[in-house]
Amino acid sequence: MTDDQDQRLNRALAAYLRQEVQAPAMAIADFLDILIEDARRLGADAVLGDLERMQGAGARLNAFVGAVVTDSAADRKLDENDHEFNRRLRHDLRTPLNAIIGYSEMLIEDMDGDAHAPMRDDLIKLKQAADQLLGQIDAMVALTHIDDAPIAREDKLAAHAGIVADVLRTVQPLKAEASHLLDRQSRILIVDDNAANRDVLERRLAREGHAVVTAANGVQALKLVGDEDFDLVLLDLIMPELSGFDVLTRLKGDDATRHIPVIVISALDELDSVVRCIEAGAEDFLSKPFDPILLRTRINSSLEKKWLRDREKKFVADLETEKRKSETLLLNILPHSIVRRMREGELKIADQVHESTILFCDLAGFTMLSGTMSAEDVLDFLGEIFTQFDALAAEAGVEKIKTIGDAYMAAAGIPEPQPDHAHRIARLAPRMMRAVRDVARTTGLKLEARIGIHTGPIVAGVIGTHKFAYDVWGDSVNTASRMESHSVNGRIHISEATRRALGEAFPLEPRGVIEVKGKGPMQTYFLLEP
Repeated sequence: MTDDQDQRLNRALAAYLRQEVQAPAMAIADFLDILIEDARRLGADAVLGDLERMQGAGARLNAFVGAVVTDSAADRKLDENDHEFNRRLRHDLRTPLNAIIGYSEMLIEDMDGDAHAPMRDDLIKLKQAADQLLGQIDAMVALTHIDDAPIAREDKLAAHAGIVADVLRTVQPLKAEASHLLDRQSRILIVDDNAANRDVLERRLAREGHAVVTAANGVQALKLVGDEDFDLVLLDLIMPELSGFDVLTRLKGDDATRHIPVIVISALDELDSVVRCIEAGAEDFLSKPFDPILLRTRINSSLEKKWLRDREKKFVADLETEKRKSETLLLNILPHSIVRRMREGELKIADQVHESTILFCDLAGFTMLSGTMSAEDVLDFLGEIFTQFDALAAEAGVEKIKTIGDAYMAAAGIPEPQPDHAHRIARLAPRMMRAVRDVARTTGLKLEARIGIHTGPIVAGVIGTHKFAYDVWGDSVNTASRMESHSVNGRIHISEATRRALGEAFPLEPRGVIEVKGKGPMQTYFLLEP
């Protein structure tokens, strides 16, 4: 082991032992605070005096332990040798401890079976902490000499040294990362009313690869944050005009800037300030003067967390975009109310519709024409006509069901009931006729529409699990299809049931009784275009 490694191990071992000896002393003080609060709350006046005396002994103990683990050699008398000094330390540590242990034993015995049993449990834990500390007095005395010489592996500290050495092997010295630069450049705003502080920080952060902007006061800082994007703000606390704390609360109170991490750097390092800044939303708090390596580490940690938060926000935004795309696609396939029901967890959607009006429209002559057209022309032609049909159906409040080759199927009264379903279809059909004539006239193709309409009960629902389809079934659907196939090119053919549903609202031409395939004789009508 090199001298540097030996010194590092000495320092780490001293810190470890300080922690070990201070922990039970602090636990004793904390338990006594709790016990006195409980005694006052429960009205246990009989034990309150003893507890307060124990609290005084605990305060003296903690003060002495604090002196030992920091710089007890300062209390050494000029004429004391090591043996006399160590003996006095042991005596001074045992005196308050023995008082605490003695009072604890007495109170534990008095509270046996008493109504104040919960306090007895805390007293037992307090005594255990005192016993632990009593057993560590030799270790505390050793702290006064631990930095004087390299640690011998065979001495009574060897066990602790082994634990500490294992930790140090996994925690590499900082020198290995002294030249570390960020892979991602970040924009940092430095807010400090002291020009020298700003210059030093700006210089240091620029060397780390950051883009740095400075502000001399809080007002200027808020304006900069409002005008520009920053990844981090380093904020001084004590400034004229607008304090750093005011700047912090305004940044965290604004939805547009609350996401920017803020590290407060201030000479005002009292606990209240630290706590209030963290409560207000500060990412971290560093006291001036600060260690440059620690500052860099805190900055990099804050930037890393912001980068992860930004990446998460982008991921969520991308998910929302994809969700909207999926929603739009689903709404192009299924009616809105059906999509809502599926979202609410309805697995099987099948509705018995008492009355609906069904329309079939066939492009008469298109099958023969398509044989003379290219595939692209066929798709372009059908796309143009069916796009117009979709727009007309949506305008009329009619649900498109599907296209079958060059045929178009629509229904009214589904998925939500519509009392005027027949009227909606009757208004839609003539518009579809006109749309086909307009396209035929524009393209020069000999093409006409043939429409059939019937009104009656149907079943409507969603079929399929991977490729959803909203469809309708029933005898009324077959009858509407027969009305279309038995119609005349350029005419709108309706059944007697549809005529009754329309009443006298639309002009009709009786066709008489015709023989309908699979249905027999039926009285039918032609709906006249206005």
